[in-house]
Amino acid sequence: MTGCCSMASARHSLLVSFGERYTLLLIGVAGTMVIARILPPSEIGIFSIGAVLVGLAQVLRDFGVGQYVIASKTLTSEQLRAALGVAVGTAWTLAVLVWLISGPMADFYDQPRLRDVMRLLALNFLLVPFTALTLSYLRRQLRVSAIYIINTVHSLAQLVSTVWLATQGYGCLSLAWGTVAAAIAALLVSLPLRPVELPWIPRLRGARAVLGFGLYATGGNIVDEAGVAAPDLIIGKLLDAEAVATFGKAQALLNLFSQAVTSAVSPVILPMFAGQARDGRDFRAAYLLTVSCMTAVAWPFFALLGTLALPAVNFVYGQQWDAAAPLIRIMCCSSALYSMFIMARYLFIATGHVREQARLDAVSVTIRVLFLLPAALFGLEYVALAVVAGTFFRSWLTWHSLSKLALIDAGELLHTVGRSAALTALTAVAPISALALMEPGLPQLMVASMCALLLWVAGVMALRHPLADELELAWRKILRRNAV
Repeated sequence: MTGCCSMASARHSLLVSFGERYTLLLIGVAGTMVIARILPPSEIGIFSIGAVLVGLAQVLRDFGVGQYVIASKTLTSEQLRAALGVAVGTAWTLAVLVWLISGPMADFYDQPRLRDVMRLLALNFLLVPFTALTLSYLRRQLRVSAIYIINTVHSLAQLVSTVWLATQGYGCLSLAWGTVAAAIAALLVSLPLRPVELPWIPRLRGARAVLGFGLYATGGNIVDEAGVAAPDLIIGKLLDAEAVATFGKAQALLNLFSQAVTSAVSPVILPMFAGQARDGRDFRAAYLLTVSCMTAVAWPFFALLGTLALPAVNFVYGQQWDAAAPLIRIMCCSSALYSMFIMARYLFIATGHVREQARLDAVSVTIRVLFLLPAALFGLEYVALAVVAGTFFRSWLTWHSLSKLALIDAGELLHTVGRSAALTALTAVAPISALALMEPGLPQLMVASMCALLLWVAGVMALRHPLADELELAWRKILRRNAV
């Protein structure tokens, strides 16, 4: 009975988490479509450089506090005060540092307004620790509805303020002011949802345990973030701000899968893996099931996006961003491959292998940067090829760690994704046929997407993919509601 309740609770949490992610995704895509048509690539590129630079500090800002709150076996009021103390101390220190380096960074990239962008983004560091602790504690409790409210208000505030300021001629600064408005809105709406046991007064007593956990968790995260940021920073220096924006738009479309699926699953998967580890249960089956479900969605998505990259870019961003389409085609294959391993990070953290995750991040990011530096000298397509090479290496390295720590061998992994591969082959018939039979444009994209979705649902049921049970359960619930 407990297992059934646990499964029902996990299913409910996933459904709400997916609802949250898709709400945020719709808001984000709507904002992107509007901003891409208001601001020129050069303005978006300046903000992108600033956001990437500050993004490196954002990883340090949390210093693993969020993961510590979720994964700790026990969590006392003293531990929570220590966690808040570490979060506030780190964030406020970084706010000062970002403010100080904003001038030198603006000079380095020869973009004077980059200084103002970075200083505005630094203001978030003063506000975010309190909201971040609330969100982490709510995730530990799987209170996904409260998280839904906070994050939705955050996204809406950012969208409205950014679009309004952009129309008023604030350029790249409208994007920076939008993040400040979003942080304020999230803090205000989180107050009535904040659990009463969370402290307001930070303390450093007991911070050693938080710092010990955060040292490795943050080390891995900062290195991983550096790998994500490396293309933008290298392109910004060796090419120009417009090239940064073009590459960023390609990455943004590829990241739709992460925003729609990975970011919805991870808030539930990490506490679930952590709970299984605390209870001494076998997490291998849960991990393999997660891989099967992730690839069943990721591989068809990237097959569709890679085949119809140009109409997808035109629809979301407009024709002025056509140069992003070839980059998407190149990077789709590596993004699809890495979907097999994207949840490994949460497995390693939940089972206490944060050092192994930090080592994996350090090695793979070093190799990625070594690929990117010479590639940027030859243009954006070579940068995309370097990203592919780095992702292939990271995937191999992650599998090696999985086989050693979780005893998951290659045969098991390939068997797990077998039906996902067959499902992808079936679904890919739609975009390939549309590419051959229809003129490029929005009708081609819409027809291919609808046909691909129908083929995907039929394939899930015919192949009896693990996702079939979830689809059948959802269908039965719809029928019951209609009957009532």
